[in-house]
Amino acid sequence: MKKMINYKPSRTTGLCLGLLPFVLLIVLYMVGSEARLSVNPNDKLLPAFSTMGESMYRMAFEPSKRTGDLLLWKDTLSSLIRLASGVAIAALVGLLVGVLTGALPVFSSGFSPLLTVISLVPPLALLPILFIVVGLGEMSKIVLITVGITPFIARDIQRRTQEIPSEQLVKAQTLGASTIQILIRVLLPQILPKLIDAVRLSLGAGWLFLIAAEAIASTDGLGYRIFLVRRYLSMDVILPYVAWITLLAFLVDYLLGFMNKKLFPWSQEAKS
Repeated sequence: MKKMINYKPSRTTGLCLGLLPFVLLIVLYMVGSEARLSVNPNDKLLPAFSTMGESMYRMAFEPSKRTGDLLLWKDTLSSLIRLASGVAIAALVGLLVGVLTGALPVFSSGFSPLLTVISLVPPLALLPILFIVVGLGEMSKIVLITVGITPFIARDIQRRTQEIPSEQLVKAQTLGASTIQILIRVLLPQILPKLIDAVRLSLGAGWLFLIAAEAIASTDGLGYRIFLVRRYLSMDVILPYVAWITLLAFLVDYLLGFMNKKLFPWSQEAKS
């Protein structure tokens, strides 16, 4: 009999094992919901799936009586634009700072301590300052996302840059390459797939900062809608919105991984 540590499930078995926890959670929810609703049909804590479906249909396909918008899609678009803007700026700044501090000792000596200190500051603690400095508009939300994840991306890129064999840099200099040429033609192509990986790892924090900013000061967005309806205990909207955010996060992560494989197939081959 095989020891458990040596047992490797087949693809089908692995898929079933992966789905099993989700099935158990759904069954447990259905049992708990039915038990509560049987005692109190107006209970809002664990709404039935049919109730959540009706609420989401209304949010997605019936225009709001106040604004005429399809709220689910408007909230989704607003949140994705804010997230994409903040992450894009953070990726560019993190790439620049990470490569320079990782490749040039003078930049590393000058900026690495500051980068370390900034990475230790809780971004949510800066939210009141951002509201005072840049106001309550879109910019404050984008800046919070940028400030929150840039240090992580920069430090990761710094480490990845330092891991590149020094022999490559020596050979490039032997062939007459300047510092700029080494940065652009030797380091940058190897760092770009690492940048996408760093962005994927930082997306969880990016969503957190986005939802927090929208909950405090916004007129639309997924986080705004969740915190708006909580005052009415509308779990039939909150739970589907949370599931929708989770699905969006999964899709964004999948698309970034797919893009990484297509743009930099040699990087994936090196990993394998």
